[in-house]
Amino acid sequence: MAETNTSQTIIGKELYGYQKDALQEIFKRFETAPQDYHLLYQLPTGGGKTVIFSEIVRRYIETFKKKVLVLTHRIELSKQTSKMLDEFGVDNKIINSTAKLDDQNEYMCFVAMVETLKNRLNDDKLDISDIGLVIVDEAHYNSFTKIFKFFDQSFILGVTATPLSSNIKLPMYENYQELYVGEAIHQLIESGYLAKANMYSYNVGLTSLEVGANGDYTVKSSEDLYTNTNMLTKLVNAYEETAKGKKTLIFNNGINTSIQVFHAFKKAGYPIAHLDNTNTKKERELILRWFHKTPNAIITSVSILTTGFDEPSIEAIILNRATKSLTLYYQMIGRGSRIFGDKTTFDVIDLGNNFYRFGPWGADLDWQKMFRAPDYYLDAILSDEEIESTFRYELPADIKKEFANSTDTYFDMKKVYIETIKAGESSKRVLEKSIVHHAKMCIENSEDVFDALILAKKLGEEIDDRINRYAKCISKSTHNFVTWLKDDYRKKLNAYLRENFDKDFEKIHGHPPIEE
Repeated sequence: MAETNTSQTIIGKELYGYQKDALQEIFKRFETAPQDYHLLYQLPTGGGKTVIFSEIVRRYIETFKKKVLVLTHRIELSKQTSKMLDEFGVDNKIINSTAKLDDQNEYMCFVAMVETLKNRLNDDKLDISDIGLVIVDEAHYNSFTKIFKFFDQSFILGVTATPLSSNIKLPMYENYQELYVGEAIHQLIESGYLAKANMYSYNVGLTSLEVGANGDYTVKSSEDLYTNTNMLTKLVNAYEETAKGKKTLIFNNGINTSIQVFHAFKKAGYPIAHLDNTNTKKERELILRWFHKTPNAIITSVSILTTGFDEPSIEAIILNRATKSLTLYYQMIGRGSRIFGDKTTFDVIDLGNNFYRFGPWGADLDWQKMFRAPDYYLDAILSDEEIESTFRYELPADIKKEFANSTDTYFDMKKVYIETIKAGESSKRVLEKSIVHHAKMCIENSEDVFDALILAKKLGEEIDDRINRYAKCISKSTHNFVTWLKDDYRKKLNAYLRENFDKDFEKIHGHPPIEE
């Protein structure tokens, strides 16, 4: 059997050290494992998995004189993979719905989408008797497993950034005997192969979201939440605070959300384009060309740019959605991780509590444990209620400026509730204490009662947060009751300010309000 030489010059691209190490490890399995062995290879987004498996294909054909099949799940990925294989000097044929197979004997490598291949195999149109290696790109998608039965004499190599099945009912250990873990994200960052993520999280109430049959949040419930005025304002403010002027990619869960995001940014005067799977190929190419050449461009999109999209000049990623998919979380952030020029960092703005759910991007994850015991990992993920119960509400930066004279703007509703009940007082006293605290903040930053009433209106979002926490404390959270409480709180805060402004002003400032 021919020996593999991992230091030789290749036709396409010179491999990095860690890529050569992976190549050696994988070829060891080719030489020692049974011919029907299933190996899963994990490598982070941006680690160059297409480059690695293109060289694997070239060298496998050269070494073992057998054919190779590469499986993808999208037509764009098939074309990109075919192009990369060409760069490595591997003649390959794309098997799509229109491909004629009368010349198949002239090729040692085929690239196919799963459904197309399945149809061709069922029609007995493709000769697979000499295929020794099947490479499965984005192996966490379960659509691939349906064709494994056709290749019971082939070595199957699955490649993924996250070895966690997209279908929790079909764990990956059922289809792969071994997981080989490649270089970790933090190692690729330290070695200068990936950019480091600066993470910014904005607390978002997600308890209105519903989980669908696929285990992730439904588009309908996401659209309802992310198209409301508060969320759109929060998104634009987050962009202005952190990513203004940077080339930015915004991910949404729903076409209508993305369109609303487009209008919100357009209205604010920012250069933005919307992209989804209803755009024609020509429209998509025009938008991506504009995005590439425009330094401060923004694209708002829906799922379409999570895989097979490579724009290294991206400086900021905004997750304007929540997901329960670790894979999607890593794919979205990974779009900004490519090194480009002097870019060594990029910004990630999270508006879906995803950091709390999965941990920071690039944190050490035990992929082996996740592969062997996915339920253990999934069960340990915090629910939205658990995540939100630990939030400490922070006033948005523009509102905070209005309360510059207040040193104490935080009110711990749960702590005050416990102390109040322990003291034998009514739970209503908690809201009274909160109103006094809010009134103090307004009076500290006002010259007259009219200023104070204007400031009270600006506390709307924080009032809602306090009432939501209070409702949890008293275990009464019907929608109508909570809505009534919020309205009643605002009325009582305004009434308190009108009745007590002069007295409290003098107590705070040491003198009565100065009359004009």
